[in-house]
Amino acid sequence: MSVPCLLSRAARSFTLLGASGVLLHRFRVLCPCSITRKMSSRRQMDHLERTASNYRQDGVYPAQVCGIMDESETVKRLRLAVHPDFTFRAGQWVDFFIPGMEKVGGFSVCSSPGLLQKEGVIELAVKYTQHPPAHWIHTKCTMDSHVAMRVGGNFFFDPLPSDPSVDLLLVAGGVGINPLYSILLHAADLLRQNPTNAGRGYHIGSTHLCYSAKNTQELLFKKSIINVCKEFPEKFSCDFHITAQTADIDQELQPYMNRGRLSEGGLRCHVDPNTTLCYLCGPPPMIESVVQTLLGLGLPQERILFEKWW
Repeated sequence: MSVPCLLSRAARSFTLLGASGVLLHRFRVLCPCSITRKMSSRRQMDHLERTASNYRQDGVYPAQVCGIMDESETVKRLRLAVHPDFTFRAGQWVDFFIPGMEKVGGFSVCSSPGLLQKEGVIELAVKYTQHPPAHWIHTKCTMDSHVAMRVGGNFFFDPLPSDPSVDLLLVAGGVGINPLYSILLHAADLLRQNPTNAGRGYHIGSTHLCYSAKNTQELLFKKSIINVCKEFPEKFSCDFHITAQTADIDQELQPYMNRGRLSEGGLRCHVDPNTTLCYLCGPPPMIESVVQTLLGLGLPQERILFEKWW
């Protein structure tokens, strides 16, 4: 049976939620806002509460799990076949609806729009928690499980061909890598489409990723990230930071690895107030610290975009 047939069948098992009522509008590369999805100090806010003011698409689309793998000891990576009308921008998240479950999950898409166009699938990387949607993914989700998704979020990179070129600085902490990995892959796809910046398509600047985690095992997508940097050494670069590992580091990773937290010195050489556009995603304390550092380095507030997930 074809994927569209399976998705059509899955649609009948859902009561689709109503439209959000938010009018569709296009954000340009320099989105004039900072996006916050932060938990209350008193209680853990629900995903729908945290994102109530964010843009959402009207449509809720059925999807079917067509791949499951362990990205790390604590993170599962899902591949989902989606409805032909499903679209998203690099950096956006999905409302994740599970049959029979009241709680709605919220997970950033970690794959590129290019993968969706080529294969009709998207990918999510979900860390284990006791929150019901994440717990379901780790303990009950199987191949061919049916779910539904709705795309949302104002945090994305989707330049028009006529937009001015920018140098991307991507700063990730932990599973905050997910939307930034999607953006990095999308930037690489744009460069493949216009390799010489010769008259067609968006003119890509440089892309640098700073990625921090407790140990190398928790650095998600590291091999793929390194491969992109090797494919485009003049355009892409990365620095990995580990904060709690005493074991030796694999030789392959050593050229990219730093011990300790991200520092002002590590950011300084990647900040140009006139050309840098920075996307940040991770724990609130990290975001707040990095934002202050970037401001101190002269990067204007409107060129610092962030999303806090915890």
